[in-house]
Amino acid sequence: MSAFNQRQINVLICTTIIENGIDVPNANTIIIDRADKFGLAQLHQLRGRVGRSNRQAYAFLLTPEEEAITPDAVKRLNAIEAAGDLGIGFTLATQDMEIRGAGELLGEEQSGQMESIGFSLYMQMLSKAVEDINNGKIPELDSPINDVAREINLHASAIIPEDYLPDVHYRLIFYKRIASASTEEEIDLLQIEMIDRFGLLPDALKRLFVISSLKLECESLGIHTVELGEEKGKLIFADSTSIDPMTIVNLVQDQHDTFQFEGTSSLLIEEQLVNFEERVVFLKNLIKTLTSSESKKISA
Repeated sequence: MSAFNQRQINVLICTTIIENGIDVPNANTIIIDRADKFGLAQLHQLRGRVGRSNRQAYAFLLTPEEEAITPDAVKRLNAIEAAGDLGIGFTLATQDMEIRGAGELLGEEQSGQMESIGFSLYMQMLSKAVEDINNGKIPELDSPINDVAREINLHASAIIPEDYLPDVHYRLIFYKRIASASTEEEIDLLQIEMIDRFGLLPDALKRLFVISSLKLECESLGIHTVELGEEKGKLIFADSTSIDPMTIVNLVQDQHDTFQFEGTSSLLIEEQLVNFEERVVFLKNLIKTLTSSESKKISA
């Protein structure tokens, strides 16, 4: 390499190591064998090793017959041939992503593992795995990332009203922050922040915070889904629930008019719960009963 740079030899035969920013101003010709095997970014970098002074430079890309080249390789070669202007790097990068199928960051069209599960869940799984590793745990790759507290539906409006926070961008940010809160303290701080910035919380937003708190409690106990309406409801328990099965059995036996089993993991509820407040009280009492050793009458 040193001899070639000092013009003691006129030909340098090398691997793709030459693409890594080596500057030889006197080099004016490069021959790339089997160019169809290189990526578009590689070809762009290799081509850039010549023509680095005021001398006319040439880049020859050698390929076999077109029938022996893959369709993607043909696209790469056509792109590198058409891209001869200065500052063409960004255009080539965009074409490279289109050829490889990089997908959309937040859209439905994805590539690789992300295509199978979606961007949001992919990032959630990655974050959970990193957290487990940092805590000295082995990531449980076969277990569901969100096996508990997937949904709490109390059949009442629980939103950030548009007239309270008109900017849709900020509403999405706060929805994300509320959904991501992992402790009661975080939820309390979010409520304080929103009151400080936007004023007293409307009823719909208060309900959203209440549901978020209930979700944390259900998640800690291994309750998968909660649904409570005016007359009927359902609890679905996760496989990893910490609630003693006998406590659930005793509850059903003592209050069979209100609770019934549905399968091995669901608990049907029949109770008159007219409004949101009654459903919240009923659910809190139910959780307290399920976590206590003694069964007691549950009401709103």
